[in-house]
Amino acid sequence: MSELRFDPLKTTWSVIAADPSRGPGDYIRERTTASLAACPLCSGNEEKTPPELFALRPSRSAPDTPGWQVRVIPHRYPALRIEGSVDRRQWGLYESMAGVGAHEVIVETPEHGPSMADLSLPELAGVLQAYRARLLDLRRDRRFRTILVFKNHGPEAGATIAHSHSQLIAVPITPPAILTELGACRSYFAEKGRCLKCDLLEQERREGGRIIRDDGAFVVYAPYASSFPFEFQIAPVHHGHDFGALSDSDLEGLAAALGDGLRRMRRVLHDPPYNFVLHTAPPETPRPGHPEYWQTLSRDFHWHIEVVPRLTRIAGFEWGTGFHINPTPPEAAAGFLRAADGSASL
Repeated sequence: MSELRFDPLKTTWSVIAADPSRGPGDYIRERTTASLAACPLCSGNEEKTPPELFALRPSRSAPDTPGWQVRVIPHRYPALRIEGSVDRRQWGLYESMAGVGAHEVIVETPEHGPSMADLSLPELAGVLQAYRARLLDLRRDRRFRTILVFKNHGPEAGATIAHSHSQLIAVPITPPAILTELGACRSYFAEKGRCLKCDLLEQERREGGRIIRDDGAFVVYAPYASSFPFEFQIAPVHHGHDFGALSDSDLEGLAAALGDGLRRMRRVLHDPPYNFVLHTAPPETPRPGHPEYWQTLSRDFHWHIEVVPRLTRIAGFEWGTGFHINPTPPEAAAGFLRAADGSASL
């Protein structure tokens, strides 16, 4: 019999199939590929992109020239633009504001072929350093309430360019999904005096059935109420609310866990399309009329990374209820991923 499971962090329900469940082979299909022609993100094509905002350049080469390891540029067709004021307006039940924000592209490698799963430990740590640098820079802009780092891998997951890259979008409001997560953490802390994510991780590590990898610093696991088959999360064992506060050593440890998880997923599911989202504390700018809003943020929120393979589609039931149907229980998914080889060599 199927089971309804509740996610206390997202405050959502998922329908988890019990018998029969679908294994990796049921999701493997021919993947589409994006065009490789005239890629603007390749090294040597820097003139085809806007001027860089940040780069790791081991060779100390000049900006907007070859010699970079990771490069961050403004999106050529930004969803939101950095210039202007928020200009929030309301009439009747409707409300609007200017499309102010930031939209950036983090180019993860100068080479066209490698994916994030192919990057070496130093290369992947460099990508995470770029995330940290841009978060720290943009959070100084008091207009922004949320800064979201995400990755679309494969056309089915929304990638329009094959060259491996991530994106960052900053917005002047707190989106409902993030507000729900922040509220759940704050409410739990108010009631229990403990971090919700810390308690979830403690239970997952104690039970063990959904753990994919645990090196004592970072845990890779399939969430109890996984909305999608083979989704997994990565979180630090020790409490921390702010990804921007991680040291270079911390980022190397995270890179090891992230690379391992992505390679396991690629081997089990034959390089599926996926989305990746970094959940970190929002900029701690005081909110007018809400003096209590940030008082417990450093204690109640716990940053984490969510990786979701795009193996199923959202249809009428999901749109109508907000529930998700997951035909592969997270315990089974974790077992397949745990058994896979996560090493860098093929």
